[in-house]
Amino acid sequence: MSAELPEVMSGRLSGIDFDEELPDRSHARGYRGQFLSAMQGRIGTMANTSSRALRLLSLLQNHRFWPGAELAERLEVSPRTLRRDVDRLRELGYPVTAHPGVDGGYQLASGTALPPLVLDDEEAVALAIGLRLATQGAEGPAATEQDTADRGTIAEAAARALAKVTQVMPARLRRRAEAVAAMTESASWDAARAGQAAALNPDVLASAALACRDAERLRFAYGAANGERTERHVEPHRLVALDRRWYLVAYDLLRNDWRSFRLDRVIDVPRPTGARFRPRTLPAADAAEFVRRNVTAAPGRRQVTAIIEAPAAAVRQRIGRWATIEEDGPGRCLVTMTPGDNLDWPVIALGVVGADFQVLSPPELTARIEDWGTRFSRAARRPTGNAVD
Repeated sequence: MSAELPEVMSGRLSGIDFDEELPDRSHARGYRGQFLSAMQGRIGTMANTSSRALRLLSLLQNHRFWPGAELAERLEVSPRTLRRDVDRLRELGYPVTAHPGVDGGYQLASGTALPPLVLDDEEAVALAIGLRLATQGAEGPAATEQDTADRGTIAEAAARALAKVTQVMPARLRRRAEAVAAMTESASWDAARAGQAAALNPDVLASAALACRDAERLRFAYGAANGERTERHVEPHRLVALDRRWYLVAYDLLRNDWRSFRLDRVIDVPRPTGARFRPRTLPAADAAEFVRRNVTAAPGRRQVTAIIEAPAAAVRQRIGRWATIEEDGPGRCLVTMTPGDNLDWPVIALGVVGADFQVLSPPELTARIEDWGTRFSRAARRPTGNAVD
């Protein structure tokens, strides 16, 4: 059975010479192959150059000074290629100093800004472990009030740095750092303070820090002081380190109000939602002031008040970090502290001022001071057997 072609199609087919030899396109395939080979070679060269630049940077960071010939030999390149690689590092902001001459070479100098660093596996793990310890607030005795304030600032900076390092660290290295952190206990001469520092999960801290930085909403389960568990959906604002505890200041979307959350009471690692938000105005001078105000106003918090016979400026210099000091007439001031359940440290604070004082409240503090005084007096009393006639 045959079918006739439409007239239009028949006319178009009649214009084609089916005996004509088709053009040879093998040269096009050849050019395509040459192009792909050239591209692959170009990409390979770029990758090799980038890899060599990173290796050069690592060598410069690990050695104060490299002779040019030795450095070129280590990289297996010519001196000319080495100079080009050094120029690439300079373009990226690394201050590489060149020393001309027969004994010349290269060294990484100090710059005005900190450029990206290259770390090997061991260095990356050590950095993560050190940052975790810093966020836990390990510290010795503070020489001055400024020392204590500086430690709080360093702990907050360590939290931000830990978040950045954890975010980009390969899983195999993260497991190594977590293993060391999990098997390490924080110690202190004050067992209660050591317990507070060790209770915080660094992953909770890192997750909260990233959410604060990225303005990303978080969900997490929170355990209150009475044991009640609640689900929270918040817009994180800032982290605050106060008295060896970490707080997250955030706007609670379920309660439509600002809250401060103790991170050691956060159950499991907070879950980022991926939803971004426009930061709200905090109803306080700063996040630290907001946390102080909430901690002071918390139900069940015991407040200590005392009159000290010394100028407010002198008292503030001694214990201003832990107390509120107000003028109360010439040469005297009113001191207010919120120690919680521990009345021992107000006794120490009042004692280190080096001036007479009077306790206004609570009565339990007066009894605690009398107990300390009795024991100190007994310790200072000379034994009868050693009396001199």
